[in-house]
Amino acid sequence: MQQTPQSERLHIAFFGRCNSGKSSLINALTGQNIAVVSDVSGTTTDPVNKPIELPGLGACVLIDTPGYDDTSILGEQRIAQTVKVIDKTDVAVMLITSQCDAEEQRWIAEFKAREIPIVALLAQSDRIEHASSTIDAIATATGVQPIAVSAVTRQGIPALYEALAKAGEREERTILQGLVKAGDTVLLVMPQDASAPKGRLIQPQVQTIRELLDRQCTVVSCTTEGMPAALASLAQPPHLIITDSQVFEAVYQLKPEASRLTSFSVLFARYKGDITTFVEGAKALKTLRPDARILIAEACSHVPQNEDIGRVKLPAMLRKKFGGALHIDVVGGNEFPQDLTGYDLVIHCGACMFNSRHVLNRIARARIQAVPITNYGITIAALTGILDRIEY
Repeated sequence: MQQTPQSERLHIAFFGRCNSGKSSLINALTGQNIAVVSDVSGTTTDPVNKPIELPGLGACVLIDTPGYDDTSILGEQRIAQTVKVIDKTDVAVMLITSQCDAEEQRWIAEFKAREIPIVALLAQSDRIEHASSTIDAIATATGVQPIAVSAVTRQGIPALYEALAKAGEREERTILQGLVKAGDTVLLVMPQDASAPKGRLIQPQVQTIRELLDRQCTVVSCTTEGMPAALASLAQPPHLIITDSQVFEAVYQLKPEASRLTSFSVLFARYKGDITTFVEGAKALKTLRPDARILIAEACSHVPQNEDIGRVKLPAMLRKKFGGALHIDVVGGNEFPQDLTGYDLVIHCGACMFNSRHVLNRIARARIQAVPITNYGITIAALTGILDRIEY
């Protein structure tokens, strides 16, 4: 459980007013003093993530958020951080300490609009008189039946575990779904340039190798330079070749006719996002103006390297194709604009560091604003003219 990447965990976020008991409840659920608890309003100043395993759910991340009614000097900034958490929330736990007012109804309406499962709680129930009538009032106002809970007496904690397990049910998705079967030989071509971390593989490579082994496939790994020798060592061509998108063209030129080809970025676009939307978005590359505005979005935050694909190689490919007047902005981590209408195209990374909900929310934002969105691997395949010859 401790080795499960955060991006693969169910993200359960706790929302509510300041001092509604979010931190105390998380501590009660985990049996640990994870979140700082105080009677002082605004104690939780930033979202706090806690990886944990919960009954019926497995590996999860519990997210403690600042109160959305924070009126302190930094309250506006703290509330903005709480709003950002919604983008990656798989299950929203809404804490209510009295009859539901307009602000709480607005938050619940936002979760419903984004189709995020909601678990409503009458929090601090040990302090509330006539809890039964309050529960009825909340249910009437929101359309969600709340559970009475108390971090002090542990009333409702077992029912909360059950509600989270039900709300967290999701369709199983796999990285290589439909692409390989037991007994297949798969060649991984992984360039080890300056942008590759020293002494380890990056997360998409590790997760892909693990799934291939679980599927009883034979895995052969090499660098781009070692690809001819790797192919020569095999009695038959590999069933599938998976590579880094940045060397798509070189690998395509070397691959046997019988071998199918894809990239880690494309695989994770299928796994985390909406591959159909990404392929459709790539059509914008056919009509981009020389002065078009493009947003490149990276899921992770890191210091740029000389051979960085998102900040160096991909912009260079785009400018070579469309000219130096192209305007390209690059954002990393959670920094993704609310307003995308100033852009002609958004190009997103494979998002191995994000959960699926986070990626799908970004896709939805682009779709609502009528801005085409695509993916690193799909873009590079389109720019090199092989998009119709790769697996996606």
